[in-house]
Amino acid sequence: MTLPAFLYFSLLGLLYGTLFHLWRGGGAGRLLLYTLLSWSGFWVGHMAGAYLNWTFWRVGPVNLGTATLLSFVFLALGHWLSKESVQA
Repeated sequence: MTLPAFLYFSLLGLLYGTLFHLWRGGGAGRLLLYTLLSWSGFWVGHMAGAYLNWTFWRVGPVNLGTATLLSFVFLALGHWLSKESVQA
């Protein structure tokens, strides 16, 4: 993988996290959580797609389909696990 492809798709993974933050809201801590979850899910998804030899929506050297899917899975699970319950 080339450096420009890595940087571009890393930014795309971070964009998913920031858009999720805009949708779900929260403070700076949530923004950091969502961007880290999205970025890690994006690259885990890319690696899983490469390992399993899946070519679902491949763009250049990146398995964008599996990367996007796992990025959203990581975001949903992270949001669900980080919910605060308020006890009255």
